[in-house]
Amino acid sequence: MTVRTPKLFVRSYGCQMNVYDAERMADALAPDGYASTDRAEDADLIVLNTCHIREKAAEKVYSELGRIRKMGEELGRKPLVAVAGCVAQAEGAEIMKRAPVVDLVVGPQSYQRLPELVRQARAGEKPVDTEFAVEEKFSSLATPVRPLATRGVTAFVTVQEGCDKFCSFCVVPYTRGAEASRSVAQIVAETERLAAQGVREVTLLGQNVDAYHGEGPDGRDWTLARLLLRLAEIEGLARLRYTTSHPRDFGDDLIAAHRDCDKLMPYLHLPVQSGSDRILKAMNRRHTAADYLRLIERIRHARPDLALSGDFIVGFPGERTEDFEATMRIVDEAEYASAFTFKYSPRPGTPAAERDGQVSEAAKAERLQRLQARITERQIAFQRSLVGARFDVLVERAGRHPGQMAGRSPYLSPVQIEGSTAAVGEVVSVEVTGSGPNSLFAAPAGGAREDVRMLAEATA
Repeated sequence: MTVRTPKLFVRSYGCQMNVYDAERMADALAPDGYASTDRAEDADLIVLNTCHIREKAAEKVYSELGRIRKMGEELGRKPLVAVAGCVAQAEGAEIMKRAPVVDLVVGPQSYQRLPELVRQARAGEKPVDTEFAVEEKFSSLATPVRPLATRGVTAFVTVQEGCDKFCSFCVVPYTRGAEASRSVAQIVAETERLAAQGVREVTLLGQNVDAYHGEGPDGRDWTLARLLLRLAEIEGLARLRYTTSHPRDFGDDLIAAHRDCDKLMPYLHLPVQSGSDRILKAMNRRHTAADYLRLIERIRHARPDLALSGDFIVGFPGERTEDFEATMRIVDEAEYASAFTFKYSPRPGTPAAERDGQVSEAAKAERLQRLQARITERQIAFQRSLVGARFDVLVERAGRHPGQMAGRSPYLSPVQIEGSTAAVGEVVSVEVTGSGPNSLFAAPAGGAREDVRMLAEATA
């Protein structure tokens, strides 16, 4: 008799770390025979890997659980249902009370125990595991097992979790805990395995990644810069990135790494959140707009071709028109290539949620629209500035049309390469022939390669 392979469906919300965690959950369950599926209808185990950053995050999870319950009724069978991630951490046992369809709840620090929790749920128990055992999680992460054809030529590697900054709007310290870093040995071993499988680009992840302080082979804590330089030595690895950073943890050695490490891409996501010092103080960011701009100037002095991305929150409690106008000014002063913009929404349990001076939804919507329009203008201008430039592209997949390959620029922009015979995983030199709001169009570069850093220095 043929034994049916159990199917796993994971739906991840929110940050890139949740994407990484979803892969680790799949790896952890693989020894128990679980194979991933893209269809919830086919799954024996459904995991909702949740995020608590966005507005009404918990309500959206309960709504999705309602759809899963209805789907089970229509199918005539009930898949096992797990809620994971930051909503699981924040809501805990409350999820079990409100949604009987849920069989287990697991917080983001407990994925290494997922196989045992699934076995308990299969036996009729209703386990809830939301312990803050970050070190145990890091030491017990499952070895990646998925083949390159499934994984692709780029990969995420978590190096740090949690945050000690306690920005007044943010739930991360409460859902992910204090800052904790994986050891250098663990990260190097995982990255070497990925490179051996054909991964060419690795993005290091952390809620506050530039606060990395993992134990090195010399017994001392290493910084993110030192870790990047070590990873750059791995054979086969062509590109390194990292996200997300905090301005207060951006050290001199990390600036030097952007200057000295050719494999570190010239793209930096460095959130500022507001251009108003008054609002930055209320957010507990512990830096000023001028501090931020001076830091950007120093990084760009080290790496002139650097493209900058950021995060902004509009409508923070107490934000006045003049505060918002300061945010609009910093967008131009910092010369962003792209940015993510959000309306402030209260997160239960955070200091800002209880503050007076909550901004009306109408004012937040109007400010968000204006800010997004300014960011879009800057993004289009940056994309257009690259027309005629030559740089390397990592080929990630075939394009939509015959003779077309697709990849990403050093600045994370999608690039469509016409007339390319390059294979997936190759790094090829291209010349940009056109631009759209989000994508670039290119052809294989002829003649000698012109380094994009030299191009930027010549046109600065």
